[in-house]
Amino acid sequence: MSEAAVGAQRGMARRGFLAGAAAVTGTALTSTASSAGTARAAGTAAGNGADTGPLALTHVTVIDGSGAPPAPDMTVIIEDGRISGLAPSARTRLRPGTPTVDLTGKYLTPGLIEAHTHSDGPESVVPALYALTGVTTVREMRGQPVHHEWREKIRNGALLGPRWVVGSPIVDGTPSLWAADVGPTIEVRDAAEARRAVRRVKREGADFVKVYSRLSREAYFAIADEARRQGIPHLGHCPDTVRIGEASASGHRTIEHLHALLLATSRHEKEIRRRLAAVRIDPRDPSSLSRYHSWFQQVHPIEWRAVRGYDRDRADALFRNLAANGTAVVPTLGVHRTLELPDDVPSRAEEWKYLPAWQVESWPDQLAALTGGRTPEQDRQIRQIFAHRLRLVRELHGAGVRLAAGTDTGTGYLVPGFALHDELALLVAAGLTPAEALRTATRDAAHTLGLPGVGTVARGQAADLLVLDADPLRDIRNTRRIHGVVVDGRWIPPEERRRLLAAVEEAAAQTPPPQEGATMTGCGCGGHP
Repeated sequence: MSEAAVGAQRGMARRGFLAGAAAVTGTALTSTASSAGTARAAGTAAGNGADTGPLALTHVTVIDGSGAPPAPDMTVIIEDGRISGLAPSARTRLRPGTPTVDLTGKYLTPGLIEAHTHSDGPESVVPALYALTGVTTVREMRGQPVHHEWREKIRNGALLGPRWVVGSPIVDGTPSLWAADVGPTIEVRDAAEARRAVRRVKREGADFVKVYSRLSREAYFAIADEARRQGIPHLGHCPDTVRIGEASASGHRTIEHLHALLLATSRHEKEIRRRLAAVRIDPRDPSSLSRYHSWFQQVHPIEWRAVRGYDRDRADALFRNLAANGTAVVPTLGVHRTLELPDDVPSRAEEWKYLPAWQVESWPDQLAALTGGRTPEQDRQIRQIFAHRLRLVRELHGAGVRLAAGTDTGTGYLVPGFALHDELALLVAAGLTPAEALRTATRDAAHTLGLPGVGTVARGQAADLLVLDADPLRDIRNTRRIHGVVVDGRWIPPEERRRLLAAVEEAAAQTPPPQEGATMTGCGCGGHP
């Protein structure tokens, strides 16, 4: 049976730089070539319209995500949304009538896992973009009701999209770095409020508590204790008032971004913490962009002081501690680069056509609002800060700290799905090999997110797969050379993938701007912990 036949058978105020919340609903992207309502066994995600019958992907080179060498000329059998067989093609005997897809000359990897997103926008655009770019799992770092709705539709086969790990709203101190224009943020002043926040987000169905930068020590450790009592992870920003080693010992699962690590690895840490304690945010400022601009202006000189006082021995001790505790780091190099090297951002990119034009057109002004006012000397220093972040990633990896690839998608210039491919290239630029970078978005990310059924190509694993036209271990940029994808057991061949991407492009073009007064969500912190 031909590949095409197999595919047919199986079938804010303004949306802002910090991320949008247009809450625009479009037509769900489902397969017209498969039964979207088909469900599998109880307890198994039914999303994306996967069939239950077997499908064989033959004669493909398998890069399984475990670190093992590539295995050429393999056959991968998919059934009931899982990998039911994996063996050399020469030794594989298929049942008569099994549909096959000949992938001679192609490379197969696990579907990619995006560990830091702030997804928002049209339902007809965002979920499908992840899946069609091979990003088959995402972790949502500021959960909203819409993310739970999307996840349920995907599970029910009504919407094409990734698996979704959905966090709580941001839990921060007061005043938060987020003003009212971003929508709900849970501000807590003391231990009692912190504990209530943990219980609340668990009742609301969050998969984890997202902690933030302005929490007091009392509130943070109350969150850590209550999260342990409630059996829900806490993770996110390491608050300014808490040392990274203390957070790691408390069970903080992942540290997002590289700001806190940069500060903690300086021999000037005591001075730095005194200066951090003096940073002020005006609670009367109604704009999150303005609050973050103020924050960056105050924090970048502190970061520069930290870089000049970098202490390799201190860093080694801290990184060994993180590795021993199993605390992972999500570097989000893409958003660091955007906010720290704004002169280097592209003036256009092919993938921007998959987002509404009015959103893309707003990015330059919003970037200027966040980064404007820097002197040439500050620009020079911040470029060196970014270069130092790349060094930190290399040394974290060398010390055995688990890294998970995440982008902070939702921030300007980062397009859902596509941004993760760019993040992998940045990780290689930081010193990882292509194979190591790929693992940050497959096996290691799955471990970090607590998802044992995804992240590798093996019997019994979820059939979330990415098929490439060129070898990503030779050049990590080859992860963009996508031939087809398998999303929760559904094979999307090249023709169907092109059709679905065209539908996304059309939906984006038809999406109107949000009404005045709509809110924006996201992280937008970039260089902040």
